[in-house]
Amino acid sequence: MKLTSVLAAGTAAVLAVGLAACGSGGDGGDGGDGGASGASGDVTMTMLPKNLGNPYFEASTAGAQEAAGELGATVEEVGPDTASPDSQVPFINTAAQQGVSALIVSANDPTAIGDALDEAKSAGTKVVTFDSDTEPQFRDLFVNQASAEGIADKQLELISDQIGGEGEIAILSASANATNQNAWIKLMEEKLASDYPDIELVETAYGDDDDQTSFDKTAALLQSHPDLKGIVSPTTVGIAAAARYVSTSEYKGKVAITGLGTPNQMREYVEDGTVEAFALWNPNDLGYLATEAAAALVAGDITGAEGDTFEAGRLGEYTVGADGVVVLGEPFVFDKSNIDDFDF
Repeated sequence: MKLTSVLAAGTAAVLAVGLAACGSGGDGGDGGDGGASGASGDVTMTMLPKNLGNPYFEASTAGAQEAAGELGATVEEVGPDTASPDSQVPFINTAAQQGVSALIVSANDPTAIGDALDEAKSAGTKVVTFDSDTEPQFRDLFVNQASAEGIADKQLELISDQIGGEGEIAILSASANATNQNAWIKLMEEKLASDYPDIELVETAYGDDDDQTSFDKTAALLQSHPDLKGIVSPTTVGIAAAARYVSTSEYKGKVAITGLGTPNQMREYVEDGTVEAFALWNPNDLGYLATEAAAALVAGDITGAEGDTFEAGRLGEYTVGADGVVVLGEPFVFDKSNIDDFDF
């Protein structure tokens, strides 16, 4: 998969800067060139991913801690072991009771945690969602990794190229309630109908962002659909599990696996030919930006209104869009030619 030179160069530059910053430590020594002006001292934040033990969220938390170090704030990561709809509620309640300055949440469900977030906001806690949103009324800002349209389009481009533009495909998603996954899948379904008439989506399966469940769902998809030519998994846990299954099966080289993954978890499958190409953004940068946005809210530099602008440290200036959404950037494609340039 070849990107235009502008996208490749621009995105690679952003990723390279982000990766270099990962090693700079969290002592705040490089934090003098930007960031929320009032975020210092007693600013405390709680980072609440969908679930713990997920490499994607480990990277986003590392970015959050990097930003917090530069800002003089503190970030504590908490979360459930499994990504079920209401599993985050107790952690939200605890954070609100502790009086944290801000909550940074990747929502497992758009509404199930709404009441808890409302109570946290009423107690004075700023709420920033990242990666996966709630309904807008439950938060102050949503830091989106990329536009939903861009993510959907890129995954369809990848699978179409890899299966020759025709045949049966399946989607291996996270949980059935994951707002980001469902938004991308809906757009992919619409785009398939309008722009890819020779590609048929035969099933959408849910691995619940669990490695073994996703592995088993991959096996079931391949057994249920003997003519399947490709699987798109818009979740880092799912794509790695699908690739692991296919890599030692009769389907290697016959069924394409693509979607959203991290370079470190996908490297072996790219190198052994199981996976040709996949996409993502830098989750470290996503956590970093979410923390900078939360700090700007706490400092009163922004309110979350459309048109608000804030400085996000090494990432530069960002503008809040409609419905309180801040977009990190465009998806980036990883393949054998570039995957060794990245380490996350």
